[in-house]
Amino acid sequence: MRYAFAITGALLLGGAAATMTLEQPLGAQQAQNEPGTINAVAPKQGAPMSFADMVAKLQPAVVNISTTQHIKIQQQNPFAGTPFEDFFQQFGGGGGSGPITREGESLGSGFLISPDGYVVTNNHVIAPGAQGASVDTITVTLTDRKEYKARVVGRDAKSDLAVLKIDATDLPYVKFGDSGNARVGDWVVAIGNPFGIGSSVTAGIISAVHRTTGLGGADHFIQTDASINRGNSGGPMFDMQGNVIGVNSQILSPTGGNVGIGFAIPAEEARPIVDTLMKGGKIERGYLGVGIQPVTEDIAAALGLQKNRGEIVARVEPDGPAAKAGIKQGDVVVRVNGQEVTPDQSLSYLVANLTPGTRVPIELIRDGKRSTVTATMAMRPSEEELAGFNPDADADTPDQGDSSSDQSVNDAIGLTTTVLTPTIARQVGVDASTTGLVVTAVDPSSNAAQKLRRGDVIVSANGAQVSSPKDLANIVAAAKRDNRDQVLLFVQRGRGGSGFIPVKLKK
Repeated sequence: MRYAFAITGALLLGGAAATMTLEQPLGAQQAQNEPGTINAVAPKQGAPMSFADMVAKLQPAVVNISTTQHIKIQQQNPFAGTPFEDFFQQFGGGGGSGPITREGESLGSGFLISPDGYVVTNNHVIAPGAQGASVDTITVTLTDRKEYKARVVGRDAKSDLAVLKIDATDLPYVKFGDSGNARVGDWVVAIGNPFGIGSSVTAGIISAVHRTTGLGGADHFIQTDASINRGNSGGPMFDMQGNVIGVNSQILSPTGGNVGIGFAIPAEEARPIVDTLMKGGKIERGYLGVGIQPVTEDIAAALGLQKNRGEIVARVEPDGPAAKAGIKQGDVVVRVNGQEVTPDQSLSYLVANLTPGTRVPIELIRDGKRSTVTATMAMRPSEEELAGFNPDADADTPDQGDSSSDQSVNDAIGLTTTVLTPTIARQVGVDASTTGLVVTAVDPSSNAAQKLRRGDVIVSANGAQVSSPKDLANIVAAAKRDNRDQVLLFVQRGRGGSGFIPVKLKK
């Protein structure tokens, strides 16, 4: 499969340059002298007749990145439960309903930032493309068709950046520029490997800066009309001095192809992350512990506030920095550390760029009155923890029984579990008073893989409550002694409801 980050119908990972003569229309001189007239500024002298000389120098530093992956797929028997089930397994189904492994690939772009082989790309270019997939090899191909095996030096899912290393010397490379000086209307050039057809160059202008696309703390992009398509992911966006001012990352498209709206991670955001990853460091971001909503026109009208200023707190994480600072549900946060919260500068963005451990003033509006509290930033949890849960979140996790019992459960029904704590319960979206086990891993070759997933909560097994992995192990062992081939689990899945799920035991 060819890989490029995509948010179809909204955002996807993906102009010909034209010279222009601005002619002054008859009567323009008189119009310029009229009160209230906005005078157009002619383009600066030296608008490029061609990008060829610049591209010839830059293109050798832009590389193609490909990965090979092995993906486990649970094979389905379309004749299950019919007289043809055995026939399918014997003659047409290979391994029946067991997992099969298929090979896939992804394609993207990147660029060399040092003569000794450090490469910058998007994290999603080298990340597994499907659940259960594993990336076996990463290959970097230069414009002279030389291929190198690459290793991952560091990656950061939140910013969608990764640094690779190839073993080579005296390589062509490019440098980061100052994206802070980028202006709407400036020329830019994008180089990459769209659709895997080979190194390609497109040009256009900057359409917007500080563009938000709904990606939270890393949501601050340069928008361009330079053609960016699938496979351009991770490639560089250059200014007219040949400096990298952005890392091409997404496109907005209802079809999957370029429609003239592409997004790049600004160099001012990318460079410090790349430097940290190159040194083997970990990216640390601030965390306030709130769920937020923008102050829409309706919300602003209801609260008597100005729209598009501030964000309203919809949820406060218990024992988090916001809760400790006295922030409450319904508060409207308008400033963080002296910086105004706006649609272009969201609360998530401002907080993420603060150093954990720092104390910052937060200005908010509550019941129509302004006040200021001081919050100490915590460390932002990993994306997995925010999206799902952290099995190690509570230090006071109850005894889970001996490890042999835990492992026997994993062998018997293909599940690894841990005790559900109040913190994990909140993270997976179930009531904090719920008791049971949370699924932390599922064996893809088991029957459970077709029915359960990480984050599901097992409340009971065969009608008996379970409070530890050892309880579940004992119930599974009893089922085996009774010659039963499955156990009946009562499972709660976040806000998606609950129900009984039969899971076959592994033979």
